[in-house]
Amino acid sequence: MAFTNSLFSSSTLPRSRLAYSDLSSLLSHDSFLLNFSGNFSPISRNFSQQRLLHARKQNILYATSDGTNAVSSTPLKSELDANYVPMPIVLIDQDSDSDATIVQISFGDRLGALIDTMNALKELGLDVAKGTVVTEGSVKQTKFFITRLDTGRKVEDPDLLERIRLTVINNLLKYHPESSVQLAMGEAFGIKAPEKKVLNVDIATHVHVKEDGPKRSLLYIETADRPGLLVEIIKIIADVNIDVESAVIDTEGLVAKDKFHVSYRGQALNSSLSQVLVNCLRYYLRRPETDIDSY
Repeated sequence: MAFTNSLFSSSTLPRSRLAYSDLSSLLSHDSFLLNFSGNFSPISRNFSQQRLLHARKQNILYATSDGTNAVSSTPLKSELDANYVPMPIVLIDQDSDSDATIVQISFGDRLGALIDTMNALKELGLDVAKGTVVTEGSVKQTKFFITRLDTGRKVEDPDLLERIRLTVINNLLKYHPESSVQLAMGEAFGIKAPEKKVLNVDIATHVHVKEDGPKRSLLYIETADRPGLLVEIIKIIADVNIDVESAVIDTEGLVAKDKFHVSYRGQALNSSLSQVLVNCLRYYLRRPETDIDSY
């Protein structure tokens, strides 16, 4: 389902732990898939066998009654270095699933079941249909597949997408306060501000438009993260009369790395319009204190 320009132009555009309580008493030695629309349910034998075939490429998190069966015996970096703080990553994916918005969260190996985060998302009027947990090396990735409670459809409102992002980050700061040194919001709400909080915005900001077929273009933005950034970007794009069809919103520590599939009147952007869009975004993102109407 695509974003529409009317969604963006109608908003005032201002911009994203989950703690697994100990599940050892809930889970048996069988593999489980998190399904938040119901109860924990066993994965079928065929599914488990297929996943095991790929175990060398990607370690899947298995839970056992004694809580010891994570598929790797290699000590994790956070266990070896008490001062190490992993990179927190919050990714909102509008591309991969046609029916749901995917929210992916990782913070090294430190995240639990994220029940509190799931409940916080429900308070935004969202339904968490299912969730998955995968371990790749020393990083545990949790994915939520969410839809709107009122429509049963994926989230399209950019303001709500930003609220989702900020809600996840707020919970990360609440339940993993050590993450504040790696997050832009840690300066205002964390126990310790990021040491690299003063980013050179001119160096940190990159904006590119690439071809992505005859009907759309791919806009890539990398810049210093701050609250309200997503909605600000959407406002700039809408003011140039460009439509956003889908997006992948990626927050990696202090940096936002966002991708947007965009079009103009159902077609890919030509070189002139691409340059106009890039110039507007670069001008505003490198000068966040500048009023948005001044460009």
